Formats: sequence, structure tokens, C-alpha cells
Amino acid sequence: MDIPVKKRQGETIIYILAFTLVISVMSATMFNIVLPDIAEQFQLSIVQVSWVTSGYLLVYAIGTVIYGKLADTFKLKNVLSFGLALLALGSMFGLFAGAYWMVLLGRVLQAAGAAVIPAVASIIPIRYYPEEHRGRALGIAMTGMSIGSALGPVVAALVVSSLHWRWLFFMPVLTLIALPYYRRFLEDEGGKSDRLDWLGGGLFVGAAALLLLAITYEAWIAVMGCFVLFVMFVLRIRCAAEPFVPVGLIRNKGYSIGLTLAFLATGIGYSLYFLTPQLLNQVHHLDSGMTGYVMVPAAVTAAILGRRGGRLADVKGIPFLFVSASALLLLCFAFMSSFAEQSPAMIAGLLIFGVVGQSFLYMALSNQVSRTLPKEQVGVGMGLLAMSNFLAGAVSASLYGKIVDQGSGIRWNPLISDPSAFVYSNLYLVLGIMHVFILLFYWSKFGRAVRDRITVKS
Repeated sequence: MDIPVKKRQGETIIYILAFTLVISVMSATMFNIVLPDIAEQFQLSIVQVSWVTSGYLLVYAIGTVIYGKLADTFKLKNVLSFGLALLALGSMFGLFAGAYWMVLLGRVLQAAGAAVIPAVASIIPIRYYPEEHRGRALGIAMTGMSIGSALGPVVAALVVSSLHWRWLFFMPVLTLIALPYYRRFLEDEGGKSDRLDWLGGGLFVGAAALLLLAITYEAWIAVMGCFVLFVMFVLRIRCAAEPFVPVGLIRNKGYSIGLTLAFLATGIGYSLYFLTPQLLNQVHHLDSGMTGYVMVPAAVTAAILGRRGGRLADVKGIPFLFVSASALLLLCFAFMSSFAEQSPAMIAGLLIFGVVGQSFLYMALSNQVSRTLPKEQVGVGMGLLAMSNFLAGAVSASLYGKIVDQGSGIRWNPLISDPSAFVYSNLYLVLGIMHVFILLFYWSKFGRAVRDRITVKS
């Protein structure tokens, strides 16, 4: 295909992708707002109801790798069509859920279909944009995600106040609007005819699920089962002709470092989206509707600045964007730890630093990892990155939910006086310290580019 034609296709597809991400992210984030309502209706604790989020993210995480692998094998438009159809089916099932297990099953079916979206979002910028313009493409995609994050709380608040939280299931059906455009503009080329290692994928899914059970219920049997399945998964990688995770990816040092950083950074950053609604509900006694409005300013700001973050990566370099994002996150964690008991209006302002920082951090890591992958491993490689991010979110949601349920009788930040805010303040403080170590590790591996740029300017 001619380069100008492919460039025009890329421009069209990236905006269609941004629309899809708006709907997808909006439908995913809305449920964080209504967790207290679900817990109240079904008489559940926060850690129990967190499975609405963590179960969704677990299936979402594994699904991104499977769809990424399928995208290396089959036509991308066909893979995408299947995923969006399954997403719509799960949405309709959840809409009519009358019991908690039906809610969970609806979310699992949704996740099994929705996982195609982050897989495609990781592949399209690489297939249609050269490295020097990839930051802009990722910035447009991130703008879609940020708009979805901004609209999610507002729509959730409107739905909860006028209808019932179950109607949040309906939103993903709107992604079907984009399907005809994907089928028109995506290329017809298919991948190579590799077989999918279902046994290896199953072992990985089982290990991840048992890990979440171990964290949620402190079950030693689950810990042992997780360890056994993980060992079997590693052995499967070594002996399978076409393993679920290619050996070449594991040996790719740059890719492995980027994947590790993404997992840790996402797990820490997810606290802003999971913990803050609980803080606003339990400490400030806001209902789900008002909680949604508090989350809006940060998401709107991230949407406005999304494309600028992509340009920063192209002009200043990826390490510069990563360091800038980390500085914003550290400011947010420091402020949230110190002022967790202050007014919701102040919290809305403080969240801007963290949500914008997390948005920029995702761009930096996605761009960094994409440059370490050979063309034939783009689908599975970026799928693994997306899986790492969502798996980190699932694990951290279960962990944070358990810590919040246990509470804290001590405070580590002397600026906090309300006992109900101790656990949140302590968590934000610890997470901020953990991110400092992530920043130092990244700087030691990739900081040379920033130092060289500073030297040249001086």
C-alpha cells in the first residue's frame, strides 16, 4: 500500500479508535463510582464487591493478549468484529441481572469482548504510524481514553440519580456504531497462521485468578495453586513449539524492563481511580452521583492535555515525558496523603495532578515498549503490555479493597486528624514512596536520553 494512502487511512482509523475508547473507558470506569451502591444492595463488603472491578480487569487483561495473538494470525477487522459483538452480548445480559452472580457474569462477558479494544488500540498506532509520529497517534488515543474517564462519572451520576445502576451495562452497546467504519478502513491483510497456545493461556489465566483469590481471601491453598500453575506455565513456554508468550519476548531486555515498569506503575496509579470514590463515600459521605462529579475535572484536564503529551514524547523524548508524568504523580500522592480529609472540591483539584500524570505515564511506556518489538510480535507484545496494565489494576483493586476494609488505627501523616481518613492517607503516602523507586529505576535505565538533551541545550 502507498505510504500517503496508508497515512490517510491511519488518520481516519485513529479517530474512530478514539471514539471507541471513549465508550469503552466510560463503561469501565463508571462501575468504580457505584461500588458502594452495589455493596449496599447485595449486602457485601468493599473487598467482595471489588470483584466487579477486579474480575472484569482480570478477564480484560488476559483477553488483550489473546486478541493480540489473534491479530497476528487473522484479519484485524474480523477479530475486532467478534470482540465488539461479544461485548454487546455481555452488556445486554448484565442489564437484566437480578442477582450478584449475574452482575459478575455480565461483567465477565463484557470484559471478554471489550478486551479487543486495548489490543487494537496498541496495534493500530504501530501499523499505521512511523516511530517519529507515533507519540501523536498515542496522544489522540489517550485523549479518547481521557474523555471517556471524564464522561464516565457524569454519566454514572445521571444514570444512578434517574434510573438504576444496572443501566450502566447498556453503554458499551454504542461501540457497535464504529464497527462498519473499522470494517471499511482497516486493511484486509491477515497475519501468519500460528496456532494459539490455549494450554499456556489457560495456565496463565488460572495462576492470575488464584493470585486474586489469595489476596482477597488470604487463602494459602490459592497461593500454592498459583505457584504450581505459574511453574507449569513457565515449563510450557520452554517446551511448546508456539508458546502463549514467545521466548523471544522474554529474552528482549528492553521489552521486559518496560513491561515490568508498566505493571508496577499502573498498579500504583490505579489507586486514584479505585480508592478516591471510596474515600469520598466513607470519609466525606458523598453519594455515587456527587462522587462522579468530583472525578470530572481531572479527567477533563487529562483529555485536553492528551495530544500535548503525545507531542512531548515526539519532540522532547520519551524519558522526558516519563519524568514529567512521575513528578505530577508524586505531587498528587503527597497532597492526597496530606489533605484526604479536606473538602471534596480540594480533592477534585488535587486529582488533576495525578490523573494527568498517569495519562502521560501510559503514553511514555506504551511508546517505549512499542519501539522494542519486531513487526511479527507487535500484536502479542502490545497485548501483553495491555494485559500487564489491566492485571495490575485487578490485583491492586483486590489489595486496596482489603486494606480499606481492615482500616487503620494509626496515622503516618501528622496533617491528618480524622480517623476514618487514616487508611487512605497512609496508602497514598506509601504509594508515593513506591513510585519514587520506580522513577529512580527508570532513570537508571533510560535517563541518558534526558541527560544528553539537557547537555546539548546548555
